[in-house]
Amino acid sequence: MLTRLVYASRATDVIDDAFLKSILGSSRAHNPEQGITGVLCVYQRGNVFLQALEGARTAVNALYCRIVRDPRHRDITLLDYSEIEQRLFASWRMGIIDVGSVNLSTILRYSEKAVLDPDTMSGRAALALLEELTTSGAIVSHD
Repeated sequence: MLTRLVYASRATDVIDDAFLKSILGSSRAHNPEQGITGVLCVYQRGNVFLQALEGARTAVNALYCRIVRDPRHRDITLLDYSEIEQRLFASWRMGIIDVGSVNLSTILRYSEKAVLDPDTMSGRAALALLEELTTSGAIVSHD
């Protein structure tokens, strides 16, 4: 059974290149063996993460539980959890989007303000934003 989970969190520390490399390295090392794909959207100025995870229900649930316990994250909010027929992000073990380089009108289509603030977005809007950003070429890093 495939599932998709979308959550948002805030970093407990500044999101810098080393921090992102650590998260990306861990994702790319462990996600393939678990059959997990997804995309991570980063808004460094707000210390915000918006992430979609896809895969088997047990694998996605286990990863989300690890994220909830990860001391690098705070204010974790589950935005959407669904059974799915197919993956939207099947091409990536984990892709990264830097919202700082995105046209603000793109974010404003899905949010109350032209900043990434997942607390003001529905789960459906958050997923639509992630999907648009990946198809528009906003991905900074993927494999």
